[in-house]
Amino acid sequence: MVDAAAELAQSFADLRVPVLQAPMFLVSSHRLARAASVAGAIGAFQLANPSSTDELASWLDALTNEARTRRDAGLPFAPWCVNVNASGRSRKGYAERVDLCARARVPLVLSSTGDPTPLVPRVHDWGGRVIHDVTTLRFAEKAIAAGVDGLMLTCAGSGGHTGALSPFAFLPQVRAAFDGLIVLAGGMAEASAIRGALALGADLVCMGTRFVATRESEAPEAYKEMLVSSESEDVIETDAVAGLTANWLRPSMVAAGLDPDRLPAPRGRRPDLPDGARAWKTVWSAGHTVGLVGDVPSVETLIDRLAADLADDLSPGWQGALAGRLGL
Repeated sequence: MVDAAAELAQSFADLRVPVLQAPMFLVSSHRLARAASVAGAIGAFQLANPSSTDELASWLDALTNEARTRRDAGLPFAPWCVNVNASGRSRKGYAERVDLCARARVPLVLSSTGDPTPLVPRVHDWGGRVIHDVTTLRFAEKAIAAGVDGLMLTCAGSGGHTGALSPFAFLPQVRAAFDGLIVLAGGMAEASAIRGALALGADLVCMGTRFVATRESEAPEAYKEMLVSSESEDVIETDAVAGLTANWLRPSMVAAGLDPDRLPAPRGRRPDLPDGARAWKTVWSAGHTVGLVGDVPSVETLIDRLAADLADDLSPGWQGALAGRLGL
């Protein structure tokens, strides 16, 4: 049996662009992750997105089998990733879901919202690598102390739960203290943003909003159409919808019966929303890049565009350098 770390190192050679497809709640499924990895980006989904442990097992099996089948046939399949909420250890079913990830030897785990310390050795045991999502320098320092292999810096303008720091200040400070893999999130939709991120010292970027508006995403068609028709000014940052600060689309608020100019005061994790208004399900999120979304292509077409635009910007062997950042 090939070691999981060796498989992960091999799969980095199949990257065409330095992009992680964001593991978005409800929107990212194994189908979207597969499309991204086949096309040459890192595909991802959230641990909580499958409705049951049986469904999670089927998603993991599908991706594992697809990766090995394509590799045996000499076809590319870039790395794939599962987002694990590090603060969810006490929730029912959490342990069983992480056990399934161990059985599948998930190559990359993106941990978020919590302490990754217990997760790091578990993932390392099966040969995987851990990237932790942070929004502040203090959180970055804690994650580094926990032994993570990479950091995702979620900056101002990110869709969904967002950060407040500018990448121009955040990333250089983290890079000065950390030699591991750095993923930059927030404001990423085009090749020009990727160039800027790499120039700042990032290794990868994370794209969310741009992948919501793809054919393979699980977003409702009305959501995708709203992304195409919306502008950056339609994005509202508030904690009144989900109890945590996040970016939301104004038109979806109105459609769900909310007045964007008179939002209810948040009540912790249980905001006082009108009937029919539910975070993520009827009130939809988007980042500042919504103003750059002009169509709903296939994932393959999106990656083809980015790869063509970046053809002269990526140095030979850049994929191996990413694997090196993860100690592979």
